[in-house]
Amino acid sequence: MSTTATTTEPRWLLLIHQIPPKPDYLRVKIGRRLQRVGAVPVKNSVYVLPDTDQTYEDFQWIRSEIIDGGGDASICRAEFVDGLTADQLRHMFRSARNVDYAEISTSARELWTSLRRRERDSRARATNPDDELTRLRKRLTSIASIDFFTAPERAMAEEALAIAEAELRPAVEARPSQSRAELGAYRGRTWVTRSGIFVDRIASAWLIRRFIDPDARFKFVAEDDPPHAKGEGVGEGEVRFDMFEAEFTHESDRCTFETLLDRFGLDAPPLRSLAEVVHDIDLKDGKFAREDAVGIERVLAGIAAAYPNDSTRLERGCQLFDELHALHSAQR
Repeated sequence: MSTTATTTEPRWLLLIHQIPPKPDYLRVKIGRRLQRVGAVPVKNSVYVLPDTDQTYEDFQWIRSEIIDGGGDASICRAEFVDGLTADQLRHMFRSARNVDYAEISTSARELWTSLRRRERDSRARATNPDDELTRLRKRLTSIASIDFFTAPERAMAEEALAIAEAELRPAVEARPSQSRAELGAYRGRTWVTRSGIFVDRIASAWLIRRFIDPDARFKFVAEDDPPHAKGEGVGEGEVRFDMFEAEFTHESDRCTFETLLDRFGLDAPPLRSLAEVVHDIDLKDGKFAREDAVGIERVLAGIAAAYPNDSTRLERGCQLFDELHALHSAQR
């Protein structure tokens, strides 16, 4: 048993359990639950996870299920695991996730290969390709949430899914794009949008203030405001977003947040992750199948209910997106 531990090494949680032989389904159920939370076995009936608030809660729920089923279970914290170094444990977690990512990559390759052949194949596909792609994206999101030590196969799975999506939606990929906007031309402007701001307008205003125009001022107008709604009477220094025929608004299948990213060349992965969330909440087409979208939408709905004033709502919403951006940056 190693006795060397440093402050930089991760701490571990161990779930030690005894499951009765009957009923048979209990052992299968617990095994699946352990897989879903990302636990790996280190010995017979001993599973390990990195020690975080979330993993501790996951183990607590599983322990309760075992006890309710007539078994016994204990949760222990440890700085090291008998017979295994921290590097060996990390390797076990990465290996488990690599297997998961490889399955996604294989399924995605099979999907885009079949899509390439479908014009030459007169037989109809048994599986709807949109449904299959959505299922794979949900699976990838689920696996990434328990990828504690950044398994290398993740990049390959993401690439395979991107290729499949490009094959499935060629019209989207080939859409004509607006000319690239110059940041310098949009500094110190008044950004005008519809009142009653919600997800796309809140997220877009946050993006504008953080990455496009730090000195931006915001103006909120009624939906039926004639000058702004028709693009007439826009004052000097004003630029409209997320409005009918605005300078920056929905384009093709993209929400305004995505349009701003594309037009200003903002390609950072954390921003693209946020764009997927905003898209799924705003357009409700399930394109990215972001599982976190539901929770974030509920928080935004709470902000909207608590703050009817658009300026106050924007300040609170920007604080939320600051925190979400920090989270996605840390995960990357």
